[in-house]
Amino acid sequence: MSAPLPAIRLDVHAHLAPVVPDRLVGLAGVAWDSENRVMTVDGHAVGMKQLFQPEALMRWMDENNVKHAFVSVPPPLYRQHLRAEEARGWADYLNEGLDNIAKASAGRLSALMHLPTECPDQAAAIAGDWIGRGHALFAMPAGTGDSRTLADAEFERLWAVLDAAEAFVFFHPGECCDGRLKSFYLTNLLGNPYESTVALAHLVFGGVLERYRRLTPCFAHGGGLLPMVAGRFERGFATARPGVDTSRVSPAELLGRIHVDCICHSQAAAGHAEETFGEENVLFGSDWPFPMGLVEPHEQLADFSDQRLRNYFDGNPRRLLERLKKR
Repeated sequence: MSAPLPAIRLDVHAHLAPVVPDRLVGLAGVAWDSENRVMTVDGHAVGMKQLFQPEALMRWMDENNVKHAFVSVPPPLYRQHLRAEEARGWADYLNEGLDNIAKASAGRLSALMHLPTECPDQAAAIAGDWIGRGHALFAMPAGTGDSRTLADAEFERLWAVLDAAEAFVFFHPGECCDGRLKSFYLTNLLGNPYESTVALAHLVFGGVLERYRRLTPCFAHGGGLLPMVAGRFERGFATARPGVDTSRVSPAELLGRIHVDCICHSQAAAGHAEETFGEENVLFGSDWPFPMGLVEPHEQLADFSDQRLRNYFDGNPRRLLERLKKR
């Protein structure tokens, strides 16, 4: 008889797409094919059917001994071209749907409420509304879908609202705009970690993480490429490169405040993430149900040391959950 699988206390990075057919009828650009279980979003079919099946996620959790999961909507549902009331209406649909899924999960799922990064004023209002209801877990795209950055002044209200609530915010990359990445699936293989790294650079060099210290940021995919360029960032700060404000706290002093998931796909990359952000700040994430994630966690991480897995599966998420519970 095989030994039981080690328990995974928390999956910080799982995806679901709410389906409420009656609500979708009134939303332009989105349609639900109930017979084939396919959602069409702005002309593109979202065909991964598991995204629409909370019961499939919970079966996977049972099979892999995952006790709890934070769920956020996947990038195909970001719709970053929307603005104003349309952006708010779509976010409300997503968040109410996720909230209902979590409430029906017998405490096994927590919803990360979607904040539309492309509309920081709407995102701040959404965050304030959910915080007023006692909710402080959020997710947002790592970029705006255009040339604006997370350090721009228009985001200050959002960061202030989240900081005051000591919120947890999961940052997930959206579409990379670099046309050179259209070949070889590079929009995902390279574009996703690149987008996360750009977001982190602006949060660090723009002083956002220095000003808003009660915020708990968590980045997908091991923090992108930042572990490889953290030393370069520090060197740029130390030598006062053009545009770098050396009156701010140095990058190295801020990186230990950032959590990341463990979706690195190699022990070497995982080690770099631990050295960059701190061993205690790397959490298990699956990216369920996407194949680029850790959807077979015990097999995919089988070569990792017992201590590293204990950190990812138990110690690190336990500390995070305890801190969030106290807020």
